[in-house]
Amino acid sequence: MSRPFRHRARWALFAGLMLSACTVEKAPQTAAMPEASFAPLKTPLGQVAGMRRLTEAQYRNSIADIFGPDIKVAGRFEPIVRPVHELIATGASASTISPAGLEQFDAMARNIAAQVFAPDRRAQFMPCTPRDAAAPDADCAARTLMPIGRYLFRRPMTQEEIGAFVMMAGKGAGDGQGFYDGMQLALAAMLVSPQFLYIIESAEPDPEAPGSLRLDNHARAARLSYLLWNTTPNEALLRAADEGKLTDPAQLAAIAQKMVRSPRLEDGVRAFFADMLLFEKFDEMAKDQIVYPRFNPDVASALSEQMLRMIVDQLVTRQGDYRDLFTTRRTFINRALGPLYQAKVSSMQGWVPYEFADGDDRAGLLGQAGFLALYSHSGRSSPTLRGRAIRELLLCQPVPNPPGNVNFTAVQDVGNKAMPTARIRLNAHNSDPVCAACHKITDPLGLPLERFDGIGAFRPTENDAPIDTAGVFEGTAFQGNIGLGQALAASKSTTECVAGRAFQYATGRMPEDEEATAIALEQGFAADGYRIQALFLRVATMADAYRVSTLPLAKPQVAMMTSPHIREGDRP
Repeated sequence: MSRPFRHRARWALFAGLMLSACTVEKAPQTAAMPEASFAPLKTPLGQVAGMRRLTEAQYRNSIADIFGPDIKVAGRFEPIVRPVHELIATGASASTISPAGLEQFDAMARNIAAQVFAPDRRAQFMPCTPRDAAAPDADCAARTLMPIGRYLFRRPMTQEEIGAFVMMAGKGAGDGQGFYDGMQLALAAMLVSPQFLYIIESAEPDPEAPGSLRLDNHARAARLSYLLWNTTPNEALLRAADEGKLTDPAQLAAIAQKMVRSPRLEDGVRAFFADMLLFEKFDEMAKDQIVYPRFNPDVASALSEQMLRMIVDQLVTRQGDYRDLFTTRRTFINRALGPLYQAKVSSMQGWVPYEFADGDDRAGLLGQAGFLALYSHSGRSSPTLRGRAIRELLLCQPVPNPPGNVNFTAVQDVGNKAMPTARIRLNAHNSDPVCAACHKITDPLGLPLERFDGIGAFRPTENDAPIDTAGVFEGTAFQGNIGLGQALAASKSTTECVAGRAFQYATGRMPEDEEATAIALEQGFAADGYRIQALFLRVATMADAYRVSTLPLAKPQVAMMTSPHIREGDRP
């Protein structure tokens, strides 16, 4: 890219950010354009009640759905910080973007824009041909950018936005760069706008509750699509929002039911459980190659996919009871995982269904090697990490962190022949009352999984000593992973947790802060046979999920991103 064009790209980056910030609350009334579905927004934009930054998967899915799967997204995404004991979806509600992160989004945006308007691709996105490819053409630019902007912003663009982005396209076409260079500049600016990088939840007065606010139609379209499909609203959903259907309870329910029956629900379920189960930790997982020589990059990359395939099969394909997720013996394996499970899989088979034998202690979510490996240390298993994960992720029961001065020597001394098993070492460690308090919460749930080592492989003994897999949960004693899975399946805490997480994932709000909503959701989940599709549908259609419980955001909070390369004099 030439130096002048790079400078104009940065100018457009700033212009796009400031434009989006300045037009959030109010836009001028405009007449309908000939292409009715792509007309400018006819009513003022609603008050901003919330902003949730797109996750990496949502960004990639949105680009693929808008521009096609052949458009490549290349770059590093600044991670969204997960709040303690909460979801990334909640962290997205408070996530800002650093100057370095914005530079990454800027680079990705320019790369995507160059692909979209490449000579061999641009015709599919353009309803017109410029009068002169070497000069600006405001009419053709507007006709091209309006439908693209509608999909990117998940609502019709305002007349002010259209005019500003067309102006950018015109500036980019100057200095001999040409019409298509200008279009790249405008599209790149749209792609770094908060209106795209954030799911803007705009609100309107609630006629059913005078003095209160509710999410408007286009905010509901985005909520539905990212909850159920983990991607941007499609044309049918945007058109329903344009027509005001999503604030009508009956029409909202009918549309949500169709979406839940779509094969794309799998994407939404995968995203939800990846968030709930902290799948970002797989990117950080490392194992000691001396202790676990079977662990390699192919195994590591297969572990999370195996868990998701098992979850989708049980909850979506079979429409099974959520509680059975902890006891099912069905899973999927590929060749990389075959040795770990002592199963033969041909390299030509890819992923194949697999069922654990009845006499095997391996079953359910907790018997998956991915869970067992993720919540272990690099060179040994960890009943404490596993028990803590069960408490926090599957039961929604936070466990306090250990004091900073704890002595872990006894636990870490795996070669001590006097203490050959983890249970014996933990008993010695827990002789300190400070340690015992927390370990009483975690270890009874983690020790039953000790027949599986630090990468999730079965082992009958540890250091040639027999392994005691006794455990207790909510006053019930059991043995091993099978008993643990049955205990979790029978606990109301398990189903209450996932129901609350689903509400939090959809709204960014904690259900325990709204007792009546939480009770209604849990009772409905039970009445629906603990089916995930029914839970998602209930969350997607309940009126309380669209109620605005906080004050609208002020404009300055929307313009939270600036580039270090933009000078004050470069403002539009």
